[in-house]
Amino acid sequence: MNFHILHDAHSGEMSYLLADLEAREAVLVDPHGRDLPVLQALLNERKLRLRWVLRTHHHDANGGERALLARLGAPLVQGDGAADTQCAAHGDVLCFGQEPLRVLATPGHTLGCLSFAWRDRVFCGGLLAVDACPHQPYPAAPEALWDSVTQGVFLLPLETLLFAGHERRARAVSTVLEQRLWHPLFAGLSRDDFLARAAALHPTTPCAA
Repeated sequence: MNFHILHDAHSGEMSYLLADLEAREAVLVDPHGRDLPVLQALLNERKLRLRWVLRTHHHDANGGERALLARLGAPLVQGDGAADTQCAAHGDVLCFGQEPLRVLATPGHTLGCLSFAWRDRVFCGGLLAVDACPHQPYPAAPEALWDSVTQGVFLLPLETLLFAGHERRARAVSTVLEQRLWHPLFAGLSRDDFLARAAALHPTTPCAA
């Protein structure tokens, strides 16, 4: 197996390459169109066939980013059923080589947010980096976000590794146990407490995406 992290130092955004080296198949999680040359070089270097392009969330309302990612030549999977994408539902299994990857519906940061579970880790995009997304530093649906986290991700095994789409305080990976104990917007708070804090993050005018 091969696991590779791409980090944009300017925005803090994270992308991930997972590959079954024996089958020569790979998936990309949250890739960005600006990184196409690097992504293609990684695939070519390992002689990998890209099986899926997976997006936990997105902010490209005009579809420009989708058009760039389409050049990778693999189905684009995201949660909102936009044109030229493949919609995935909670519990769906996407395979690359002999490796299954399970789709988790985790709305909240945006309405169509997905997370992707693979082996002992979950790629959860902006789910827990609540105010760290450079395009939308507040949840679109706070009530759904609370449920996705407390009734979904926090019920996974405590040792599950959580990989974010955006670094937060120089960290990109944590565990379910850490987040349950110390997350500043979830740990030890009631639902009403969380909703009050989430409301304080929301700007008075819409944030450009």
